[in-house]
Amino acid sequence: MEQKRYAVAVDGPSGAGKSTLARAVARELDITYVDTGAIYRVIALAALRRGVGPEDGPAVAALLPELSVALRHGDDGEQRMYLNGEDVSADIRLPEVSMYASAVSALPAVRAYLLEMQRRFARERSVIMDGRDIGTVVLPDAAVKIFLTADAEVRARRRGLELEQRGTPKPYAEVLAELRQRDWNDSHRAIAPLKQAADAVLLDTSALDFEQSKALMLKTIRERAGL
Repeated sequence: MEQKRYAVAVDGPSGAGKSTLARAVARELDITYVDTGAIYRVIALAALRRGVGPEDGPAVAALLPELSVALRHGDDGEQRMYLNGEDVSADIRLPEVSMYASAVSALPAVRAYLLEMQRRFARERSVIMDGRDIGTVVLPDAAVKIFLTADAEVRARRRGLELEQRGTPKPYAEVLAELRQRDWNDSHRAIAPLKQAADAVLLDTSALDFEQSKALMLKTIRERAGL
């Protein structure tokens, strides 16, 4: 009997834990995890390397035909990102790329360029996909939509710990300021701003640890997808 195919859209602000939780939930449900933010980060990295300003729409758009962006999953299920054949999975996580990505992802040409790539994954298999506009734009018909959030201070502490573990520590105040700036950018951009879909379930993990957050997300998905 063919396994039921379904899509889970997870949206929310930077540092809410979308990627970490979605990856863990994907393993639990044996479905494919797609980190869409990583795809936009590849474009941001390309612009950064070329010295193109992230808000210079025409210049960034001119780069797109020269780029080959690929998303692959290894035997361990981990997502790897490639730019013109180069594995850039580590480079796209650098803080300067994060700030570039916020602006680059708001450009209409970039969003149009990557939209079909994201939708194709959902057509071919069961997925859990996280980003800023998955439930509102990319997968508006997803069986399950979740808006994951947490207080800014909580998210900044989590992000600071993540940066420390990667060997790129930053002062808490700086992390919080950058996070708030990105929140503002993401929610105020003209194209596909960050917002909760009308039919999305709001999950606030401010007072929850990782295991509690994962259990809540799994419960929500199983109920909504009829698993």
